[in-house]
Amino acid sequence: MDPIQLKFKDDGKFPNSKFPLLIYKNIFTFEHNDPDHIESHFAKKNWTNSWRDGIFDYHHYHSVTHEVLGVFSGFATVQFGGENGEKVGLEEGDVVVIPAGVAHKCISASADFQVVGAYPNGSDYDILKGDESDRPKAEENIANVPIPDNDPVYGKMEGLLAIWKEQKST
Repeated sequence: MDPIQLKFKDDGKFPNSKFPLLIYKNIFTFEHNDPDHIESHFAKKNWTNSWRDGIFDYHHYHSVTHEVLGVFSGFATVQFGGENGEKVGLEEGDVVVIPAGVAHKCISASADFQVVGAYPNGSDYDILKGDESDRPKAEENIANVPIPDNDPVYGKMEGLLAIWKEQKST
């Protein structure tokens, strides 16, 4: 199943990315849609340093790593790309791969909305809110974040590996 691809340009406040954000719909079926299973699945693809929670209700991005989110409970509307970005509905079973630099914010969510978050190679993460003073270092950091060795859903087979490597050459 090919992921939905969304691209966001630098809006002056948030750098966003030349790589598209990837949304994989209905990846984890009902019997496999529990946080332990999702966390284990991501870990097998070398996306670790995981956590479980909701998504912040303010625009933010990570400059030192990409991020994967696997929805295991509820539903939400999340805005990607900053204040003029796109609002996307996410629900149980969905997976989102957020490239370094892409802003994201939870707009609204069901009371039970929860995700598993993880990072390639268990990398650490930062939380930047679009402050002008963060920008020069953030741009340098984003430029140095490598393409992961594995797609968090499919591993070495497809997904972000093919899509992002194609974008890297442009």
